[in-house]
Amino acid sequence: MLEELRIRDLGVITDATLPLGPGLSVVTGETGAGKTMVVTAVGLLLGARSDAGAVRSGAKSASAEAVLKLDAGHAAVSRAREAGAEVEEFDGGAELLLARSVGADGRSRAYLGGRTAPVGVLAEIGGTLVVVHGQSDQIRLKSPVAQREALDKFAGESLAGSLAAYQELYGHWKASQAELDELRSAARERLREAESLEAALAEIDAVDPQPGEDESLKAEAVKLANVEELRIAASTAHQALIAEDFGEEADATTLVDAAKRTLEHVAEHDGELGSAAARLAEVGFLLNDIAAELASYQASLDTEGPERLAEIEDRRAALAKLVRKYAPSIDEVLAWAEQARARYEELQDDSTRIEALDADVVRAEADLRKQATAISKARKKAAKELSARVSAELTALAMADATLVINVDPGEQLGPFGSDEISFLLQPHSGAPARPLGKGASGGELSRVMLAIEVVLAAVDPVPTFVFDEVDAGVGGRAAVEIGRRLAMLARHVQVLVVTHLPQVAAFADQHIRVTKTSVRGADGATATGFTSSDVQLLDEAERVRELARMLAGQEDSESARAHAQELLDDARLLPQQA
Repeated sequence: MLEELRIRDLGVITDATLPLGPGLSVVTGETGAGKTMVVTAVGLLLGARSDAGAVRSGAKSASAEAVLKLDAGHAAVSRAREAGAEVEEFDGGAELLLARSVGADGRSRAYLGGRTAPVGVLAEIGGTLVVVHGQSDQIRLKSPVAQREALDKFAGESLAGSLAAYQELYGHWKASQAELDELRSAARERLREAESLEAALAEIDAVDPQPGEDESLKAEAVKLANVEELRIAASTAHQALIAEDFGEEADATTLVDAAKRTLEHVAEHDGELGSAAARLAEVGFLLNDIAAELASYQASLDTEGPERLAEIEDRRAALAKLVRKYAPSIDEVLAWAEQARARYEELQDDSTRIEALDADVVRAEADLRKQATAISKARKKAAKELSARVSAELTALAMADATLVINVDPGEQLGPFGSDEISFLLQPHSGAPARPLGKGASGGELSRVMLAIEVVLAAVDPVPTFVFDEVDAGVGGRAAVEIGRRLAMLARHVQVLVVTHLPQVAAFADQHIRVTKTSVRGADGATATGFTSSDVQLLDEAERVRELARMLAGQEDSESARAHAQELLDDARLLPQQA
């Protein structure tokens, strides 16, 4: 909801704040007082092109600010945060500030949540929150996309379920079609890839590397390269442990055994020496085991000669070639080969996959066309009802012969929302050609057309705030009352701000805002040397009666005019708020 609108140095308005609330707010005032500056200010906040001519004479710049209250989960809140805006939250709600300034030199700056922002972002966020209907403003439903969305929402759940099922199948169809196109367009590349993988796998399979083989062969090569040194070391160690002839000194096992037997002789006199003897026995067993291992190690060295070393080096060269070509280690080569084999099998299966995808695409397209036909049927039914209801509203809005024509034409191309081409057209009277919205209608007529559409769509496709200008142009009497009543009907669902010159419309307002003009004359009494400014005031009940009396007869002090104004207010409150 638009909570407050502040305007500074825009047109004839020097500095004005419009306090707005829910429901219907009207802005009235004498011609030239600056009522349309309200619409201009809102337009600036929605990203409209800036105009230096709108800056008040003598001012350096003009500005417009709006305070909006939103649900904390509204998409505009998250988008504002993405743009770097500061958003204040309170009790499940959020407050967002939009601002725009226009310099006398024509330069414009936009602000979002107190931070500078591109005008496009301001327009993107503001466009989801406020819609302006006026002579020079964009129409919310002018694009085919917006018209299709409005019609689908009006159709309700019956179409929503069918459309959801269609979109799920459409996504599958597009994915299958994309994969099929890729397979067909990349056939040569995929063939070359398959041949390359086949050659690589053949090379790896020929070598048949084993996990960790490169490291184990490296260790064995180092061992064989130093075999003589290893043999001498093993032999010397073996002789030191157990040998029949080890020079003048005895071997280790003999010495340990002698120490053990010596202690065993006296173990019965002291348990501590008995424990030491037992431990020496264990050492003797351990030395014998090590000696046996050294003997076996020596024997193995005798069997591994230069021939084995040559075999190892040849094998390591073959493995090194694979490592250079495919991966940093043999384990990674094996992992790459596993992935390559799976990819190769996938490429080999292309022909089968193409056939399956081709059949799937044909089948899905046939099902989609059936569903698209059903969607078209539902849309045509909804279009007929929407057209009838809007046309009935137009009759009440002094456009008795006008008809909203909604065309739903099935196209050849399937899209994410079906194949329909949807267009909203206005037929001004019987026999006249129907033309797109926004063409062939005056500003006032167009505003009334959009009011009729918005009233019908309000319950299913609401925008938080609507602004109408010239919606009552060229009408009066009973038609003016009907315009006011329908604006009040729309305001039951959304916030509505209307610039009007008709008392019959203003009488329906929940809030009445008056713009007054003040002319300051020069010392000689000539206005040419002075200036004109406007002020904005929220009216209470008595002031409303005076303003309506002015609008009715130009005599706000006339008792009869006031009585008529009071009667208008009373009638507006009693009229049923139903179409």
